[in-house]
Amino acid sequence: MAKVFPFQPYRYTPSAGPLENLVTQPYDKISPEMRERYLGLSPYNLVRIILGKKSGTDSDGDNIYTRAAAHLNDWIGSGILSRETEPSFYAYFQQFTDPDSGALCVRKGFIGVCQLEEYSAAVVHRHEQTLSGPKKDRREVLSHTQAHFGQIFMLYRDPEQAVDRILDEASQSAPLGTVTDDYRVVHTLWKISEPAMAAKIQQLMDDKKLIIADGHHRYETALGYSKESPKSDAQRVMMTFVNMNASGLRILATHRLVRGLDGFSPEALLAKLKAIGQVETFPTRDAFKAAFSTPDPGKIRIGVTFPGDKSIQHLELHQVELDRPTGGLDVNFLHERILDGALGISVEAVREEKYLKYIRGIDAACELVANNQAQVGFLLQPTTVEQVAEVSFGFGVMPQKSTDFYPKLLSGLTIYRLEK
Repeated sequence: MAKVFPFQPYRYTPSAGPLENLVTQPYDKISPEMRERYLGLSPYNLVRIILGKKSGTDSDGDNIYTRAAAHLNDWIGSGILSRETEPSFYAYFQQFTDPDSGALCVRKGFIGVCQLEEYSAAVVHRHEQTLSGPKKDRREVLSHTQAHFGQIFMLYRDPEQAVDRILDEASQSAPLGTVTDDYRVVHTLWKISEPAMAAKIQQLMDDKKLIIADGHHRYETALGYSKESPKSDAQRVMMTFVNMNASGLRILATHRLVRGLDGFSPEALLAKLKAIGQVETFPTRDAFKAAFSTPDPGKIRIGVTFPGDKSIQHLELHQVELDRPTGGLDVNFLHERILDGALGISVEAVREEKYLKYIRGIDAACELVANNQAQVGFLLQPTTVEQVAEVSFGFGVMPQKSTDFYPKLLSGLTIYRLEK
């Protein structure tokens, strides 16, 4: 099954400055404003490599990708980055406050490299479709730098939490570094270089199947590159492995706002929803949130909010009414029966990011609708880890933005360079 290995990553040295000024959120979560802030923090901030700024004078010989490679080579040559001397795994803990419940959580994982596998081998499973644009961009970064800067976020089953016990043991030593990120998440890293501990992790992971939580585009980019590169290191990619049976794993709901539809009528949509299932009106947002706070995988439950209306409509159907298996996804139902079936927003329009805005948080979604930033808002329950596993291991895929694993993994804590 999963073939995982300790490795010798490049890491920032003390001469680079404070680690919090150097590492970043994943490239696809960096807004233009965040990039400017990162650029101002340090001349060695990783954003210069993973999401460089274009220039009006860019050419084939001088562009964001050639500059990324030059930065990496310069930083290694000047001692800003140095390679670890011994193969290791890295325990990686993230302490955070759950944005929905307010509970204090710790998500535990470890960083290593893993053998790349085709999905057909049934070792690595996806749960999302990918788009060609992001893969082309990531391929250029990989081709020019010959390195991976962020870890792909992988899930595995370990009900006995045998790997987690090793990580807990590793965390009793002094950490390599601690960073508090943009969202007040505390990231801490420890080295696991003792050969017996590393070998035990490999043994425990040997029978595991893996699910990509975040990083589908980067995984497929690495897989495609592995078929063309002569380097043996290209047959592996850097990952953070997290036990899906552990308590610290969180998936947040991603709500949908609809904008720019011609001829949209709240009354017409509400009539269609009442023809689909039971619709209950909650007079206030707090009343809806209280009723919505306990997940019920046996039901389809979707909140609906309109501009100028403080109440929230709650559409509810039992799975058996739909002749669908228990655990069927609310987001699939929303896309198939409501966005497409009732509003005429096609799969192609969704793929091209027309009409829809995705947002985290019920309050944030409702405020945007209340301020006429959308014609209607659809509020969803979070997808559960077991639902992700059911779809993934069944070789299915979910609509885009079906899962929001929180928090994200920082880029730049370890760098996997294709040396040979």
